Amino acid sequence: MNTITTPPNTAPGSVHSLDLGISGMTCASCVGRVERALRKVPGVQEASVNLATESARIAFVTQVGADAAAMEAVLRRAVRNAGYEPRAAGQEDVAEDLSPWAGFMPVGIGLLLSAPLVLPMIGDLFGQHWMLPAWVQFVLATPVQFILGARFYKAGWHAAKALSGNMDLLVALGTSAGWGLSMWLWLTAPTDHPGHVPHLYFEASAVVVTLVLLGKWLEARAKRQTTAAIRALHALRPDVVHLLTKSGEVDVPVAEVLVGDQLVVRPGERIPVDGTVHEGHTQVDESMLTGEPLPVARDVGAALTGGSINGDGRIVMAVTAVGAETVLAQIIRLVEDAQAAKAPIQRLVDQVSAIFVPVVLVVALVTLAGWLAMGAGLEAALIHAVAVMVIACPCALGLATPAAIMAGTGVAAKHGILIKDVQALELAHKVDTVAFDKTGTLTVGQPRLTAFEVVPGLDDSAVMAAVAAVQSGSEHPLARAVVAAAGERQIHVATAQDVRAVPGRGTEGEVDGQSYLVGSLRWMQELGVGLGPLSDRAEALQREGATVSVVAQRVTEGLALRAVMAFGDEPKPGAREALAALKARGIRTVMVSGDNRGAAEAMARRLGLDPAAGEVMAEVLPGDKAAKVAALQQGADGKHHHVAMVGDGVNDAPALAAADVGMAMGNGTDVAMHAAGITLMRGDPMLVAAALDISHRTVMKIRQNLFWAFAYNVAGIPLAALGYLNPVVAGAAMALSSVSVMANALLLKRWRM
Repeated sequence: MNTITTPPNTAPGSVHSLDLGISGMTCASCVGRVERALRKVPGVQEASVNLATESARIAFVTQVGADAAAMEAVLRRAVRNAGYEPRAAGQEDVAEDLSPWAGFMPVGIGLLLSAPLVLPMIGDLFGQHWMLPAWVQFVLATPVQFILGARFYKAGWHAAKALSGNMDLLVALGTSAGWGLSMWLWLTAPTDHPGHVPHLYFEASAVVVTLVLLGKWLEARAKRQTTAAIRALHALRPDVVHLLTKSGEVDVPVAEVLVGDQLVVRPGERIPVDGTVHEGHTQVDESMLTGEPLPVARDVGAALTGGSINGDGRIVMAVTAVGAETVLAQIIRLVEDAQAAKAPIQRLVDQVSAIFVPVVLVVALVTLAGWLAMGAGLEAALIHAVAVMVIACPCALGLATPAAIMAGTGVAAKHGILIKDVQALELAHKVDTVAFDKTGTLTVGQPRLTAFEVVPGLDDSAVMAAVAAVQSGSEHPLARAVVAAAGERQIHVATAQDVRAVPGRGTEGEVDGQSYLVGSLRWMQELGVGLGPLSDRAEALQREGATVSVVAQRVTEGLALRAVMAFGDEPKPGAREALAALKARGIRTVMVSGDNRGAAEAMARRLGLDPAAGEVMAEVLPGDKAAKVAALQQGADGKHHHVAMVGDGVNDAPALAAADVGMAMGNGTDVAMHAAGITLMRGDPMLVAAALDISHRTVMKIRQNLFWAFAYNVAGIPLAALGYLNPVVAGAAMALSSVSVMANALLLKRWRM
């Protein structure tokens, strides 16, 4: 795919992002060469190439007098000049979608032509001499070498011109040496024995080419499975929608839908874009978004997410977001970003790959010279050098990390865990401390007003009306609880004037010419407001675990107490079990709350946390949450700890950014989700342990893949140099290394919560 993303300001000097498909890459060395070619283009700030997805993500700044389209042409030309083929959008999927066997024809032809060359080798094991005439071997091997293997010569030549190396160069040099040696032995064979067939190596060159092609075909099929998550998400978007017009329903392409349109969604159909229910009632299956299999009820005014499935009711929806602004499009983008990005561990692989092929060529030359020096003869020395070049192809090295990341992020997205930051994925397995926000994360986040105590002699309805007026413009959960309580009592709420929010403390505003302050106990203490006759009642409410707020009024003498309010919240279902699961993994859990200590500790005990063990941080202002995360990272024991922060609100964003791994609840704010590296779409605390587990398993697969990729080369190169491996076995081992790495990564698809 190639997609340009630009900010609203597209003037020269603005930053653009381009996703560009690239075909022809075969190993980690190819990745390095394409990245170097792209970074040489003026204006390119960063270029990251992914072998598993066969794509590049480029960040660039347009030059004066140029636009993004012209820059894209320059970048495509740079890729082509490097010896690879830039792809148009969607081009990469056409051939592969035709059949599971698409692309197998060259492999099949190679197998048919190579089989007769291999049969004599099998016959030798049983004492049979089935050696084919030299000219027959030549006729069978040459098309494989120069027609089916033309891709290796082309790519190898481009690598040589760039003074670098890749897998294709090694294969081309190795098989050409085997074919050329066979030709020399054939042409220089003595003619005094007409029936004698010299020992030729046509089968080695043909079989190696065929095995490499077979390995690349199997690898391509495995790659398709790693990108299944992305394709499944794209498939959730219907092509046609039922647009409601004045003349009735009209079927139009989904690309023509505009914000404000009204669409008809019939039972069983997918909801095409984001919107709200305008007419009707239904049950909606949102498992594609949240991983939750149970349908949820949706009435008039309820939000609808594109890609979810309408249940048994016909509804009319009002469109609120289309195209790239929909939740589904953003999810796809997050998954694509994660799969396109490079993990920090990949940097080591890139450094090794840059020098790997030249080192292998030197080893092959040393092998050739060493065997010649020992008097082995040119024939044997050349075959050993060919085996070194063939087995050393660094295909598996380039696939080890991206294949595991693609599989891990894909299966995580399927279960409602969106990983947008690969660094977060790699760090999550090291987490030993998890800090949770309380309201909306561990609790339902819908507190209720449980007590409203006014100063004796005052009208509680009048005081509540004033408090509700001041709080009516706030989105704080406690403010909404007050407004809801006033509505239940059918109290008329006037419009407040000069409302001012005091971050982390409360709200101040004027109602009917009187100034009221509504906020926390801490704020009132700072302002010198005493609780007087309500002091005992406030303490009792705190001991019961309630969150207590105070209402004060400005009077001539200063500030006068008017009322005390208590709020209660309930733990989320499964929150206690989620914390217990983390503790079972040896992970410390801490709750960070802005509530007073009594309320926070009471809720902590309900969740299974121990305040005496330092598992509760209470009375924390929003601006101080990041500092608390930093304190957890330093640790009281003097050791550095890896901390994950889990939150849902705007006030959690700094802490999410400060943590080693930030996890945002999908039911929270956009700000929180942007600050976090991982988004938990269901808002279920149990997903925290699941995210850490999939991170651990993904990193384990990366390490396993890198171990085996290096092990193949570390073990294979010396064996080939010492003469224990012939080119055919080396070719099979090299092909097997790539396939085994992909297969190991695909085991992540079996992961379950």
